[in-house]
Amino acid sequence: MIVVSDYDPQWPQRFEDLRQRLEPHVADLAVSIEHVGSTAVPGCAAKPIIDLDIVLSEKAVMPELISRLARQGYRHEGDLGIRGREAFQAPPTVPEHHLYGVVAGSKPHLDHVLLRDYLRQRPDEVQRYSAWKVALAQRFPADSEGRAAYLAAKSALVEELVAKSCAARAAGAS
Repeated sequence: MIVVSDYDPQWPQRFEDLRQRLEPHVADLAVSIEHVGSTAVPGCAAKPIIDLDIVLSEKAVMPELISRLARQGYRHEGDLGIRGREAFQAPPTVPEHHLYGVVAGSKPHLDHVLLRDYLRQRPDEVQRYSAWKVALAQRFPADSEGRAAYLAAKSALVEELVAKSCAARAAGAS
């Protein structure tokens, strides 16, 4: 079974520990290092793995980010099917986490931060999203096929929530 945990108030500190570990190596390249994903939303059930975005000012510095992270033991995994987002596998000596390089204002960056910020303001959506993830985790095995099926089943709701977060941003800007 895939592990989806109740919200853990230690997740923000785990993010901060990882951010502090990364910052000295990327500070001159990064606009920010953001805590994204479900672990960044108080009250949200999540797989207990911190997601981080290293936000860059422009795509031209991505090769340098890839190089610097490689020197820290990270393995570049390409975009994993999401254009504009570069994924990295953490070295085995570091607590497990998902690390991404994104350009400020790009679709992958906005999808992450707008969804996070929207959920932080909508406890009803957090409850619905959490219940859906728990149900899916119970339905699929923790092997590679099960994880792929879990992600595919979760994606429709994520897309709906991202659309709502974009609409809420547009409504707030007008």
